[in-house]
Amino acid sequence: MKKIIIAIDGFSSCGKSTMAKDLAREIGYIYIDSGAMYRAVTLYSLENGIFKDKEIDTKRLQKEIKEIHISFLINQETGCPETYLNGNNVENKIRSMEVSSHVSPISTLDFVRKAMVAQQQAMGKAKGIVMDGRDIGTTVFPNAELKIFVTASPEIRAQRRYEELHTKGQKVSYDEILENVKQRDDIDQRRSISPLVQAEDALLLDNSHMTISQQKEWLMQQVNHITK
Repeated sequence: MKKIIIAIDGFSSCGKSTMAKDLAREIGYIYIDSGAMYRAVTLYSLENGIFKDKEIDTKRLQKEIKEIHISFLINQETGCPETYLNGNNVENKIRSMEVSSHVSPISTLDFVRKAMVAQQQAMGKAKGIVMDGRDIGTTVFPNAELKIFVTASPEIRAQRRYEELHTKGQKVSYDEILENVKQRDDIDQRRSISPLVQAEDALLLDNSHMTISQQKEWLMQQVNHITK
């Protein structure tokens, strides 16, 4: 079976990361969470005083962006890739509500996107990868052999996020999460640099009312069609 690049784009909290991780594991590909990379830059900015309240010290971040190195290592116990920021495991930290509330403004900065895209493209040179994010099929890998655009209603996505955070012991309200989801949708679609849009050759997947097994079956059908 020939190796390809699988680009999965879509709205926040659609389950893109879980979907991409499972698919990569199923077909023996490397999974890369591009969203986690922007979350890691956001975490770095929050922890180092670059992000104060709603203001970003863009001059300082632009100066330090070359020192922000992000990698993914497999957790030997779970078999899942986890995010490392300059050598430190930040997988749990980058999933916090604080990071979620600040990531969109960071991801709109052109120099941040340029730096992350360069790292992502370097990771994909050998193909055999599954990458999810907002602009993978349009900007990072416009020539990817398989592109999928995932969507679901804001209410369903907020409920999924609410359940995920509560499982991790984080106390947040559903209304707060729903508002965050809608704000991120607006920012992601309206930003001037690599806005969230469905690539013309991407397959649309609305998983609002799909089970995990139904989604998995659909994905495998698309992969097999391309790689056979």
